[in-house]
Amino acid sequence: MIGKLNHVAIAVADLEVAILQYKTMLGAVVSEPQDLPEHGVTVVFVELPNTKIELLYPFGEDSPIAGFLAKNPSGGMHHLCYEVDDIHTAAETLTANGARILGDGKPKIGAHGKPVLFLHPKDFSGTLLELEQI
Repeated sequence: MIGKLNHVAIAVADLEVAILQYKTMLGAVVSEPQDLPEHGVTVVFVELPNTKIELLYPFGEDSPIAGFLAKNPSGGMHHLCYEVDDIHTAAETLTANGARILGDGKPKIGAHGKPVLFLHPKDFSGTLLELEQI
């Protein structure tokens, strides 16, 4: 069902510092910050030959990233995102097999303008998973 790894998301305590580290220390191509108020995050994508790194920073008081950073003040890996061909079919298959979809269970539009879902980390060895329809 899952396709390739779309990105690895890392929550960061200081977005400007993280951008500079990837640009200057690692020589990476980094996108401009994009605010996603509906998700409570500001995102930046680091382009790699085989995938992307998504840097996440809190946007707004209700940001889920703020809670993550409260528990992990230095930041850290937040989630993995896998591609799927059909997000509705994937959701049906996953819930039929006991997986829990976070939120209201319906896809939302993600940073790439495509439908996404998040799966409960307790159902996947402690790792928050995002599915993105390609």
